[in-house]
Amino acid sequence: MVDVSASFRAGQKGRATGASSYASSSGQVETAVFTEPQAALAAYGEVARQALFTPPQSPAWIAAWVEETGADLVIATLAIGGQPALALALEVVKKGPFRLARFMGGHHANGNFMPLVADAPRIRRADIDALIAAIRKARPDIDLLSLERIVEEHEGLGNPLTALPKLPSPNVSLAVDLDGGFEALLKRSSGKRKKKKHRSQIRKFELVGPWRTLQAGTPDEVARVLSAFFEMKRIRLTKIGVENVFGAAEVQAFFRRLFREALGAEKPAFVLGALEVGGTIRAVTGSSVVGKRLICEFGAISEDELFYASPGDFLFFEEIKKACDAGMDVYDFSVGDEHYKRLWCDIEAKHFDVTVPLTVKGRALAGVSRGKTRLKRFVKRNAFMWTLTKRLRRRSAVPAVEASEED
Repeated sequence: MVDVSASFRAGQKGRATGASSYASSSGQVETAVFTEPQAALAAYGEVARQALFTPPQSPAWIAAWVEETGADLVIATLAIGGQPALALALEVVKKGPFRLARFMGGHHANGNFMPLVADAPRIRRADIDALIAAIRKARPDIDLLSLERIVEEHEGLGNPLTALPKLPSPNVSLAVDLDGGFEALLKRSSGKRKKKKHRSQIRKFELVGPWRTLQAGTPDEVARVLSAFFEMKRIRLTKIGVENVFGAAEVQAFFRRLFREALGAEKPAFVLGALEVGGTIRAVTGSSVVGKRLICEFGAISEDELFYASPGDFLFFEEIKKACDAGMDVYDFSVGDEHYKRLWCDIEAKHFDVTVPLTVKGRALAGVSRGKTRLKRFVKRNAFMWTLTKRLRRRSAVPAVEASEED
């Protein structure tokens, strides 16, 4: 067994398990798996300091998720020729009789690109297979690796996970090219209509009271904006019959920590925006920042007397303009194909999902998982089927909504 903690300062507080070492044309390849939280997070941070990654794979995201949810974590690292090459952070969750390992954050982790060191030797399929073998050795109870919403490249680097068997994710990711600034963007996307609507919205807001857009800049503002968002999501998702993935107390604690701790950075990687009208928050966006790309990770609007005025559309107009003024290259709406996104977007990106069985049981689950992915993709690509699915969700949600109102 190779103790990679000898080469990673981060691992000095705990030994790696399931480690291996072998020689390749690129040099000596070393893998290690950490399962003790303190050592695992330190090892991950050491690789990430030298690497490129997307926000849901950042050390801040991983640490906050582990600390607030108590996730059963597995961190695997790969080094080539004594140089760190990549790190993979996973949480192990139960699904019926199965255990699967997924990206930290589950449905909340979108556009995933694990920490990858740009100047490391080329990573081959055999190296990824060795990393998976190390995970299997350290955690033989894991039946399946289920890695979803992976991006194929980031900052010019290809994702080594593309070497594994993969399927296109059911959802596309939509974004806006900000080249030329806000006025140039409006000329390309029905700008006159957007400006006219924006002026009309301001008049409607002013009938209720003063309005402003804000970016949460203090812990109290983070708490206030997120409290409003969680309530907006609870009402909306219940109404349309969709599981509230923001409802669990530990998930809410994770987001509070993530955005609160980001305030201390010179350039915060996670920011909260909001529209306030008449002293009440009417719309919220939660975004991440990577390079010159602003990514809207989530958003919500209040279904109150100003719902008819489309406060969410108004906030997106303001946020996109702000991103242009700040010199951003791209405003990314992230995963999900919605009409309000299409009104702006001219970039469509596709993510992919990877399922790798680690046990005999895992092979059965992998087949089911791939079948569900194909079915979801078919339904979401078929306008009639997707409309019907959403209609059925709403109908099934009616009793739950009525019950909550009576309570």
